[in-house]
Amino acid sequence: MSSEMGLLLKLLCVLCLVGLVLSQDMPYEEYMAQIQACPKECRCPPNFPRAVYCDNKGLTKIPKIPPHTWYLYLQNNLIEALSADSLQNATQLRWLNLNRNKITSEGVEEGLLSTMTHLVHLYMDDNLLSSVPSPLPASLEHLRLSRNRISKIPAGVFIGLDKLNLLDLQGNKLMDDAVTEVSLKGLNNLVQINLAKNQLNSMPLGLPPTTTQLFLDGNNIDKIPAGYFKGLPRVAFLRLNHNKLGSGGVPKNVFNVSSILDLQLSHNQLTEVPLIPSGLEHLHLDHNKIKVSGSNVCPVSVDDADESVNESAPRLRYLRLDGNEIKPPIPRDVILCFRLLRSIVI
Repeated sequence: MSSEMGLLLKLLCVLCLVGLVLSQDMPYEEYMAQIQACPKECRCPPNFPRAVYCDNKGLTKIPKIPPHTWYLYLQNNLIEALSADSLQNATQLRWLNLNRNKITSEGVEEGLLSTMTHLVHLYMDDNLLSSVPSPLPASLEHLRLSRNRISKIPAGVFIGLDKLNLLDLQGNKLMDDAVTEVSLKGLNNLVQINLAKNQLNSMPLGLPPTTTQLFLDGNNIDKIPAGYFKGLPRVAFLRLNHNKLGSGGVPKNVFNVSSILDLQLSHNQLTEVPLIPSGLEHLHLDHNKIKVSGSNVCPVSVDDADESVNESAPRLRYLRLDGNEIKPPIPRDVILCFRLLRSIVI
């Protein structure tokens, strides 16, 4: 009886193992090779065999990675370099997380990243990079390099990266001469670019017309060229908080772009409310020097602001004006203009 029970248990284990393999759409031989090659410093969950977890281990170098790894987590370590030796088997990587290590630009072996022809997500936030790594694989869709020491974007580094739609460079040391049409060439399908908390004095040049989300908070920008956003017909989310923008540096119609839905200009030096498009839904103007009146806020005549009879009526739903030179009550014209307004902070 006991032998029969033992045989039944073994059969159940085999069936469970086969089930795991089938659920991962992974051949049995690959599954076993992957589990057996798991580095002793890491964790390779049997129910998620294409993932290797080596995070928070105090590693100073990357262990040899199993050959069928798609997801590699190496964040929160002390790694200083990326070498071909440790990643020679990692040709199938889709996701590589190297956040919060000590990797320098010199420590990234030349040509290594471009050999990862399936890589979609590359995260290298909070390292010691001084330049955007180059060359990069054409498969890349998300590149996160925030909070490094990057002051240089090599010319042509993005050429061929037609799938890249997110580029995060916030918290670096980029100046105006680093963000140009030459350095950004090739970002043909970019949707989001984050250049917040750098050292920019001017609006960046060369942004692709596909840009939908533009984040420039925490720079030293004091003016916006007239017609700047004509080259960005899809921009919908625009953040310029914590800059040095005064009303004299903001041309009257510069934000009057129909695509903009969310405009954030908090913590600047504005004295007037800029002209906004009727389609804008969220407007942040807190902590400026604004003295508001209804007539200079509404993008249309107050008489035309009834959305029930006019499709061009303002769509604003959220308005923040606290931290200015404004005292309640809210001007009557503001209420009449923004009839869809659900929240106002004053």
